Amino acid sequence: MKSGPLLFLALVAAVPAVAQEPAVPAPVPRMSAPAAATQLTLADALKRALAANPGLGRSRADINAAQSQVNVAFSSILPKIGFKGSYTRNDREVSFGSGSDAVTILPYNDWSYRVTLSQPIYAGNRERKALQQARLSVDSFRSGLQSAEDQLILSVTSDYLAVLEAEELLGVEAKNLTLAQRRREQAQVFFDAGETTRVDTLRAEADIKGAERRVASAHQTREAAVGRLRLDLAMEGPIEVTAPGNLFPALPAENDLTAAAEATRPEVAQALAALESARLEVQKQKNAHLPLITADGAYIQQRSAFPTDKYAQMSINFSVPIFDSGEIKGKVAIAEQRRQQAELTVQEVRQQVREQVHQALVDLQTAEANLRLSSEQLAASEAESNQATELYRAQELTALEAQQAETSLAEARRTVANSKLDRDIAELRVWAAAGTLKKIVPLEGVQ
Repeated sequence: MKSGPLLFLALVAAVPAVAQEPAVPAPVPRMSAPAAATQLTLADALKRALAANPGLGRSRADINAAQSQVNVAFSSILPKIGFKGSYTRNDREVSFGSGSDAVTILPYNDWSYRVTLSQPIYAGNRERKALQQARLSVDSFRSGLQSAEDQLILSVTSDYLAVLEAEELLGVEAKNLTLAQRRREQAQVFFDAGETTRVDTLRAEADIKGAERRVASAHQTREAAVGRLRLDLAMEGPIEVTAPGNLFPALPAENDLTAAAEATRPEVAQALAALESARLEVQKQKNAHLPLITADGAYIQQRSAFPTDKYAQMSINFSVPIFDSGEIKGKVAIAEQRRQQAELTVQEVRQQVREQVHQALVDLQTAEANLRLSSEQLAASEAESNQATELYRAQELTALEAQQAETSLAEARRTVANSKLDRDIAELRVWAAAGTLKKIVPLEGVQ
């Protein structure tokens, strides 16, 4: 027998054994464990936001740049010292005299250097006014930083409360889902007993799916609020928040809030700084008629010995405009118009601040009324739902009527949860409009 057929038979017999061997399982990819949630109190959130928010970092950089402008303005009244040198290669050398009396006036290799000193003496106080304007600019940027901090505190607190409200709303939707599940169980009991049709059970099933959908929507609402809070805090990962407790003290009277707003709001401070800067600009332009006096000095050393190879000099320069074709007069007129605009801006900002306080109080009163009415509506809906549940169990009420009572209760619960957030944010806006938000939020230890 040939070896070819025997080899073929051996391979055929080995195929089933190979097929029955278990395949090596593919490695299962390991799922990374979810990141641990960061536990935050409201004070922790505010502290992190004020330390890490990029917007505040930009505002602080503006202050540093403005302070550098102050240094530039101050340097205009300080002496300036300079050095200047040169080297020249000539094609010939020219001298007067001969021997020891020779004086070179054009050397082959000519060089010189000069040390100069320049000092402003008097410029009509324009430099001093420019320095005051630069310092006012620093104050304006500091007010801008304060405004950015107030807005950030308002945003962080609002988003923090929105997370808490979303969690409360999530609990509300869970309660609504429980109601729908209980009605579905009751409908199934009645259907099994032959007391009702399949329609009641199917309607309860549909209500359960709707409640589950609203639970998912509540999850999405919470994640959106957490996302906004993460942006405020410049951080990543999940966040867990805790209720801050009683956050708001008693509100002062409207007149006191308005007075506090005009005294502390950074917008008013910025407008007043702009007005003072405009007044200084008017004076600065008027002082352009005054003389300009400077002192200049220099020490020179050169290769050429004519007239001497080294010497020093000092000069006092005096200049005064006699006729400028109306240039100074035009600049003064422009500065006067800017000053008038700044005065009108101060009046406008103060009126806006007063109106913002008034409108914030009106919004707060409306939010409190809505919360009170929605709480009363919730109490009535709860009583209606309890009665409807008892009557439905006693088969004295249809499933559709019980469903309507549950829907009314669910909507009342949502309205109360939303009204609480609206009321808290409305009061936050009152304190922010008055410029006293930092007095009520927990900022102990926050720089």
